[in-house]
Amino acid sequence: MSMTEVIPLADDVQAALATVLDPEIGRPITELGMVRDVAIDGGDVTVTVVLTVAGCPMKDRITREVTAAVEVLPRVEAVHVELGVMTDQQRGDLRELLRGGSAEPTIPFAAADSTTKVYCIASAKGGVGKSSVTANIAADLARRGLRVGVIDADIYGHSIPRALGTTAAPTQVDRMLMPPTGHGVKVISMGMFTEGNAPVMWRGPMLHRALQQFFVDVYWGELDVLLIDMPPGTGDITISLAQLLPHAEYLVVTTPHLAAAEVAERAGTVAKETKQRVLGVIENMAWAELPDGRRWTPFGEGGGAAVAATLTRELGYVVPLVGQVPIEPGIGTGGDRGVPVVLEGADPIPAAESLRAIGGWLANQVARPLRSLPFVGSTTGGCCSSGMCATC
Repeated sequence: MSMTEVIPLADDVQAALATVLDPEIGRPITELGMVRDVAIDGGDVTVTVVLTVAGCPMKDRITREVTAAVEVLPRVEAVHVELGVMTDQQRGDLRELLRGGSAEPTIPFAAADSTTKVYCIASAKGGVGKSSVTANIAADLARRGLRVGVIDADIYGHSIPRALGTTAAPTQVDRMLMPPTGHGVKVISMGMFTEGNAPVMWRGPMLHRALQQFFVDVYWGELDVLLIDMPPGTGDITISLAQLLPHAEYLVVTTPHLAAAEVAERAGTVAKETKQRVLGVIENMAWAELPDGRRWTPFGEGGGAAVAATLTRELGYVVPLVGQVPIEPGIGTGGDRGVPVVLEGADPIPAAESLRAIGGWLANQVARPLRSLPFVGSTTGGCCSSGMCATC
């Protein structure tokens, strides 16, 4: 084969490889320096790809996608993919590339030019379904084409990985963690760092450090929305979040039971102290659909509306009741199977339809301009203006 034939083919191969994205980083493997060599012998093409780490869990997928991209080119008869591993220097260069040349890692969502919307799914009350609501909203937003990440900030009671169907551990590249993906959603959770079902027994400072690492050490790439599944209560994690991401907004989850609603209100009114905004209220377990068409309300009625009304009065702006989610066994079984109910496409499921409607509403919020909300910290550099934490 003459050189005039080989050179155009080489150009075509490079162009084809530029369409292959690293599954964890979401950028072309050519841009990331992962293509070490391309050798052409007649119609045989051998591509040498260097992985970020040995035993990369995505190596089979990368091999398949490189093969598929190249084998369709004219005059290509066979494609061979050889795998290697990046050197320490290459991994360092990759980290610097992804960090934008920054010497020290920072919280990308706290940057002035960040366009990522950050929403905390919160309630001072446990057992109201924050995690199932978070997983379903995240899956629905990803289904709509948005780039979505989820942080499982419930350090003690982590459950998001199972709900989103991912059991993979993060891949470490130099000093960065690549979050695994479930149903198109990037996920990080303390459950990915514990053995089996071992409990996490930490005090406040360690909780703060863990949350900070989820923001700083994880490479999230470009996200449209980041959802944070908050733990019950208004303690350490809530205070840390106010310090790390003062512009995060809240969605408060409650059940119809008035006693639960009163507790859930505390998660919203704490926003008054941290100078953060409550976007809306979601009422979960609102009713059960009976076979005869009637609605059974085992947890009472009116809790969601009561929380929305109280927060509207306390915060001085309208906090809407965004949606009511019926009781549906499929939410629990889907979470156990790692398939959010919003992705079930068979018979209409009232709870799934409600959650999709909430997802649609939130997608519209993601599209709106970032709200400028001044954060008033203490003069001593604390995280809140009320002096409610030791930092202040």
